[in-house]
Amino acid sequence: MQLSQKQKDRFMDVLVYALLAILTLSMLYPFYYVLILSFNKGTDSLLGGVYLWPRTFTFENYARFLDDPHWYRAFLVTIMRTLAGTALGVLFTCLVAYGLSHRDLLFRKSYFTVIIFAMYFSGGLIPYYVVLRSVGLLNTFGVYVIPSMLSTFFLLIAISFFREIPSELKESAHMDGAGELVIFYRIMLPVSMPLIATMSLFLGVGQWNSWLDSAYFVQSEGLRTLAFRMMEVINKSNAPMDAIAVANSASAGVTSYSLQVAAMVISIAPIVCVYPFLQRFFIQGIMLGSVKG
Repeated sequence: MQLSQKQKDRFMDVLVYALLAILTLSMLYPFYYVLILSFNKGTDSLLGGVYLWPRTFTFENYARFLDDPHWYRAFLVTIMRTLAGTALGVLFTCLVAYGLSHRDLLFRKSYFTVIIFAMYFSGGLIPYYVVLRSVGLLNTFGVYVIPSMLSTFFLLIAISFFREIPSELKESAHMDGAGELVIFYRIMLPVSMPLIATMSLFLGVGQWNSWLDSAYFVQSEGLRTLAFRMMEVINKSNAPMDAIAVANSASAGVTSYSLQVAAMVISIAPIVCVYPFLQRFFIQGIMLGSVKG
């Protein structure tokens, strides 16, 4: 029996959708599995067989995880560094990119040489520490924000993006007496929302998940970030416990693994909530900035 072209197309559509559904489930299920384990009793999870929903529902994993007043301070510091770091990073990177997007800029090739060199070569942790100490950023909130104000990766993308904007827009603004800053804020930024949204997503996720700077460059407990606190909990849960701590954890049904999955859920929840609002700009912002070099 020979199938018609319409039947062949329908069969291919069903096959493609089935494969996409399987692929989607394979990517989403690990997140769902971590979520149900975080709400399941830790000692019960060790028995296995928890696949679709919590078998012994409990909030004890989160209660034990958040049983420290330092968490609220760390959460506030992380929110502040994410908002400030993302806003300043996007603004400063776009400002530099707009300047470098002018083809008649003096020493433009020299600037690009420095940028490319900085992308691939680094002085290392010790010279970086010395620089931060010399400028007085150690053990301050500025160490989270100031060093990350310029992203060389997004700088190159933004330069290409700004070059694709019709030059007639800038020329007409110049004829009306507008300066470069007015053109940047009134024309360039409003038409660059896909780029700004993409940069905000990547820079915001990087700020939210960063913990190395809090571990190496900050000593004040009041400046510790959420990611650093989570790493502390994971390290403590992996460390050997005395008999009293083991008995308390066993009575509450909490294990080191249940604490870790609770930490994972807390760390990814804000990003999962923000991502759907930026998704429609995501691919457009990357593609528009990478068509031309």
